Amino acid sequence: MEVRDAVEADAGRLAALTDAPRDVMRNLVHDRTVRVAERDEEIVGFVSYDARERTVHITQLEGDRDSFERLLDEPLGFADSEGMTVELLVPDGETDVRAAAREAGFDEIGSGPRFEGEPTTRFRRE
Repeated sequence: MEVRDAVEADAGRLAALTDAPRDVMRNLVHDRTVRVAERDEEIVGFVSYDARERTVHITQLEGDRDSFERLLDEPLGFADSEGMTVELLVPDGETDVRAAAREAGFDEIGSGPRFEGEPTTRFRRE
């Protein structure tokens, strides 16, 4: 599996992974750090994140379960090199993301905001 920076041309595939409009994904590529995981030249997942106030905020983690560990390495590596914490909000129905967060050393620290009516859980890794 290869991981690389996302480019604007990836917006269609990112939209397909998230059921979000292509324009939203194109804006995401421009506004955040976005890394994509490819297997056999097909995008199988992505992670988006930004950093502010000594914390790296993972804003999306999408794709197949097999890509999550490698994708999480991206923001975690950045945070480690900068001495920052990492936070991730996980919709309560996303059991694969929840498991990947725990495996990557995140601790559940409480409930997060609701997104589209769905409760979330806040995870943090110091």
